[in-house]
Amino acid sequence: MNTFVKTTLAVSMVIFGSTASMAQSSSASTENTAVTTEKNGRTNLKEITEKQWFQELQSRIKLHGYAQAGYTYSHKGGQNTNTFDLKRVLFWAEAKITDRWSFLFMHDFSSVVQEYYTDYRFTRNKALTVRFGQFKNGLSFENPLSPTAMEAVDVYSEGVTYLTGCGSDPLLGVQYGRDLGLSLFGETNNGKFRYELEVMNGQGINKKDGNNFKDIITRLEYRPVKGLNIVATGQRGRGHAIASSLYNPAIRPGQDYTRNRSTIGADYKSNAFNVHGEYLNGWDKDAHSWGAYITGSVPLARFGAPELGKKLELVASYDFFNFNTDLDMDQHKAIGGLQYWFYKKCRLQVQYVYKSAYILDNQFVHGANHGIQCQLQVRFN
Repeated sequence: MNTFVKTTLAVSMVIFGSTASMAQSSSASTENTAVTTEKNGRTNLKEITEKQWFQELQSRIKLHGYAQAGYTYSHKGGQNTNTFDLKRVLFWAEAKITDRWSFLFMHDFSSVVQEYYTDYRFTRNKALTVRFGQFKNGLSFENPLSPTAMEAVDVYSEGVTYLTGCGSDPLLGVQYGRDLGLSLFGETNNGKFRYELEVMNGQGINKKDGNNFKDIITRLEYRPVKGLNIVATGQRGRGHAIASSLYNPAIRPGQDYTRNRSTIGADYKSNAFNVHGEYLNGWDKDAHSWGAYITGSVPLARFGAPELGKKLELVASYDFFNFNTDLDMDQHKAIGGLQYWFYKKCRLQVQYVYKSAYILDNQFVHGANHGIQCQLQVRFN
């Protein structure tokens, strides 16, 4: 074989080997690219799935909370007291399980677990929903409302606080206006009419019933025109006394007693002012109690101060309640002050509070109570 042929064969082998090597390298590169693309595809799909799951969870769970703290000065019976106080620190979560089924859990970090209940809506509209668990009872206009929506630093009127179990009735104790039970509620006629029927233990929060009787509470609301809401409520039941009471000395601890209530009130809201009032009655065994109040707020812009807008409001309230008509246990309370809404549902309140001298069984007990209350409210939802 001559030199030319040998050289040609050698060059051909080199070229063929290089081509084969390049083909193998190209094939391997293509295979690696496919594998990488497949892995990236799975990774991206996983990330998208996790993102969608998080967004779905976020859309179904809503978190809320608020805190109320302040300073109180009081002159009572010739003595002066003052203190900083943390009234409420509440946090609650609402979980939307389905379009009709939801759950709520509320805890007050300054006291105890307040509410936990589940709602199920039977109808396509808002005509019928059932609630089971621990929640605010529907008695009175004020009790179902949040303290963040009330004008007074003291929150509710004397009659509402006493009759709904918010804390001033020793027979029932401090129950924050809440109880364990079942509720049916709904609204019709484009929201003009709302009803509520509750069957409650009647013993308060986080405890079993003290007797074999249940309390029946009804609530009817009617909104004839925009801004006006008329509310009537009633309760029939039997209480189980947990302590003796100055207001009802005939009822002993551990004794069952008749506990009935009724209220009628109204609320009106407009750009010019907000006002609500109510008349209340209560019967505990043979003792009768009754009272009435009116509370309102007006933006100072209505008094020629447009630069303040609607952020600064004048607040006023008059409240009367007789804890026991047989013992002439009258209590008068007046409130006047200002509140400044500095951000959405956040506000600063300053109020003067007067309570009349306390009379028990026609005997003078102590003098009038004068006080100054300041409160800072911060809320998110």
